[in-house]
Amino acid sequence: MKLALDPTPFHSTHSLLEFPALAAELGYGYLQLTPHRDMIPFFTHPKADDELVREFRKACADAGVEVASVLPVLRWSGPDEAAREAAVRYWKRAIQITVDLGCAQMNTEFSGRPEQPEESEACFYKSMEELLPIIEREGIHVAIDPHPDDFVEEGLAALRVIRGLNSPNVGMVYVASHTFHMKDSPLEIMRAAGERIRVVHVSDTMDHHASHGLRYITNPPGNAVRVHQHLKIGDGDVNFDEFFAGLGEIGFLDRDDTVMVSSVFAEDENATEASRYQLEQMKDRTEKVRGAAGA
Repeated sequence: MKLALDPTPFHSTHSLLEFPALAAELGYGYLQLTPHRDMIPFFTHPKADDELVREFRKACADAGVEVASVLPVLRWSGPDEAAREAAVRYWKRAIQITVDLGCAQMNTEFSGRPEQPEESEACFYKSMEELLPIIEREGIHVAIDPHPDDFVEEGLAALRVIRGLNSPNVGMVYVASHTFHMKDSPLEIMRAAGERIRVVHVSDTMDHHASHGLRYITNPPGNAVRVHQHLKIGDGDVNFDEFFAGLGEIGFLDRDDTVMVSSVFAEDENATEASRYQLEQMKDRTEKVRGAAGA
């Protein structure tokens, strides 16, 4: 299992080419490359040319850090056909960048619209008809997160959509801070997905269902909002004992093709301390589960 840093909290303080050295300084051997204006931005065409990709790969080599995963977020399931076709073109370039970085893992979100689930699902499969042959040819694995406000938000429902692609090159992302939006219990999702879970994001969140649904109040009542945070472990309501035990049960912690990412976005002012704390927690909790399994 690779322990990776999501450098999103440092986008305002560090340049793209500084991320590898920063990750190494914080104790990480791996990076997750999330949307960045100079590489693969949100929703638009990738902005990196081959020279920048080579420079970034060299910066990684110089720092002794590898790219564990590349995360584009594009409108490949959007019911607007022109936007969907554009997203497929952007995806093709994102795949090439991933290959050129020497990385074999991508992860992303379903996107689409929850109020148009059938139309969005049809668009998703249509996009994959064109992209999946490229993904399989390049030997890339793509893991998909049922993100709040996507056309599929529930854990088991997302697994069914992934399974419908009938490809070993597509799996699932389990994001701890989306726990309370996925409807199904964490262990139920993990056990059902098994080895299809290739990437997990480690961050905490408050349970917005708590206090009879009044922990968060939006006005007017009934707003179509999705509330969650990306907090440090222990700052929310996620049961991380269960989370890590579940990952141990399905073998995630002991595979060489899995990626565990520190995904804290809520504390930019304390990002350095939070990143070190997250790494310590991920290591300690992983070893605790392994120790219990060997006892």
